Amino acid sequence: MIIVTIREKQEQWEQQYLCEYAAHSADTAGRQKEEPQCDIRTVYQRDRDRILHSKSFRRLKHKTQVFLEPEGDHYRTRLTHTLEVAQNARTIARALRLNEDLTEAIALGHDLGHTPFGHAGERILNKLSSKGFQHNVQSLRVVERLEKKGEGLNLTEEVRDGILNHRTDSRPSTLEGKVVRLADKIAYVNHDIDDAIRAHILYEQDIPEEFTNILGHSVRARINTMIHDVILNSDGKRDILMSDTIESAVKGLRNYMYQNVYTNPVAKAEESKAEKMIVELFRAYMKHIELLPPEYIDMINKDGEDKEQVVCDYIAGMTDRFAIYCFKQIFIPVAWSDL
Repeated sequence: MIIVTIREKQEQWEQQYLCEYAAHSADTAGRQKEEPQCDIRTVYQRDRDRILHSKSFRRLKHKTQVFLEPEGDHYRTRLTHTLEVAQNARTIARALRLNEDLTEAIALGHDLGHTPFGHAGERILNKLSSKGFQHNVQSLRVVERLEKKGEGLNLTEEVRDGILNHRTDSRPSTLEGKVVRLADKIAYVNHDIDDAIRAHILYEQDIPEEFTNILGHSVRARINTMIHDVILNSDGKRDILMSDTIESAVKGLRNYMYQNVYTNPVAKAEESKAEKMIVELFRAYMKHIELLPPEYIDMINKDGEDKEQVVCDYIAGMTDRFAIYCFKQIFIPVAWSDL
């Protein structure tokens, strides 16, 4: 008697239902280390769960998206950004009959390597490291090397490829990866506008009509326009695309945000302090590796990892608040007490 597992039934369903260009779980290029299959979950479902339960994923809730340590409860963090990317991406993937599980796994993992203090942290580590620093490359290192005390998460090739290539100038190998790349842009452009309006940095009526007349006059309307456009222009194709009109408007809106929000002195008032703090932490750990946790010291002394890389690993993994705590521990004197 042949027993068909739940996973195998799901794989059969994918073969019958998903579009011809979708990534099928049964056809994965595999993991870096072979392991037994789960009888319930497909390989991409397992990858999603591994990312969701990782420590680096939980730390995203205390990492800056745009506003450093915002006082309000409703500003986005790196975690809420990730969840919005995942939702946008799944909506598009479902409409196009792509693999939702692969799409979600890539979306949940795409920013695991992001630094504390948002792109300010990434910029300064990129300057400090002789090899440079990019958060997408670091996200891949997190899942391949740093998670689970150096074992990594052993994710499939398709998920790792999507995580590495989620930036605008990259080319993921799967349509699911391409969906996440666009969903990331759709999410951050729109939720950053929403946060900027909440912070009174800009108002809806300030956004140039050359963009709002095309994309919509509210955050909700613009997300709706962008997602519909991606679906309509990608259905049945071997690529994930926006129309020229919408893509041009999104680029214009993104440039507007760089000029008026991402470099706004109100939103970025604390960035120079954050950058100086990361510089001092980097220098301190490079000079005194004994300040690093034991597992990071072992990576240098026992595993032969590059010291500069390991220091970047440690700093990039910090939350905003933990980076501040470490800085205080190293550089801020504590009052002596005999109690």
